[in-house]
Amino acid sequence: MSLFDEIFEQPARLSHLLDQQRSVIEKIAREIRDRNVDFVFLAARGTSDNAGRYANYVWGALNQLPLALATPSLFTYYNQPPVLKNARVVGVSQSGQSPDIVSVLEAGKRQGNLTLAITNSPDSPLARAADFVIDIMAGPELAVAATKTYTAELMAIAMLSAALAKSDLMWGQLGQVAGWMDETLQQSRAIEQVVQRYRYMPQCVVLGRGYNYATAFEWALKLKELTYTVAEPYSSADFEQGPVAMISDGFPVLAVAANGSVLDSLVTSLEHLKKNLMAELVVISNNQAARSLAQAAFTIPDGMPEWLSPLVSIVPAQLFAYHLTVARGYDANTPRTIRKVTETR
Repeated sequence: MSLFDEIFEQPARLSHLLDQQRSVIEKIAREIRDRNVDFVFLAARGTSDNAGRYANYVWGALNQLPLALATPSLFTYYNQPPVLKNARVVGVSQSGQSPDIVSVLEAGKRQGNLTLAITNSPDSPLARAADFVIDIMAGPELAVAATKTYTAELMAIAMLSAALAKSDLMWGQLGQVAGWMDETLQQSRAIEQVVQRYRYMPQCVVLGRGYNYATAFEWALKLKELTYTVAEPYSSADFEQGPVAMISDGFPVLAVAANGSVLDSLVTSLEHLKKNLMAELVVISNNQAARSLAQAAFTIPDGMPEWLSPLVSIVPAQLFAYHLTVARGYDANTPRTIRKVTETR
């Protein structure tokens, strides 16, 4: 199976996850409520770290749970882990193999905290270290660059949020994600044509904010992994604090601007980049004003709630990275120098 196939497999995988794991996740949510968890302490690397950025917004905004991203080296090389009390310690890893992520859960459990693994490998060391496991059920992912495991991690995080909130509305919205994703995938041929414009792009910045802060990081990571482009992700707010000085006539700026609370601020930033700095804009959005500013624009469905938009907005970004990889003559399934499973310590 190729990377392209795995991108298109995502709607079916998310539907299956939603159907098969809802009762498991609702049970985990009951345990979390019974334990009076005060905050989340989350460990992840790479693509899964970007899923953690999504969790930061979802669990914070919708479940009022502050989230801290772990520093795994404190648990391994320094052997000086922070003291955790009344925490939900979460490890997110598609393979569940990385020793430093496992060490965070093991330390969390020793300190008496509830531990949770979100993984595609329910028999992995990470799963064995956890009190509870959410199997993301993405199936074998053979391409090195993660696509379906990333969106399945996002879905698991969103499902746990709905279960914690005991919200029928949120569960209903989750049931529409696969359809929104299917609709978005229909742009593949158009994206294939557009990427020819960026075939020789050596560097770019990728902007997002709010829930789609995670999307900016994941889009940039896919461009680095697959196309070897120097792609730097930023919150649009952080970008204005200094990095915007990089922008000159024609500099590529890629942006994710979904309808929601942060849209107006993103559109204001894009207007400045386009009209005053003459940036080259590539925009993923379900807002016409945002898309109208771009030299290249990709659509995500209207009516989609902002909290779920990262599950769908990453799809055009994945296709952009894939088609650009092919246009440059690179192997999209096996990028140079990296492996599917990276075991960091």
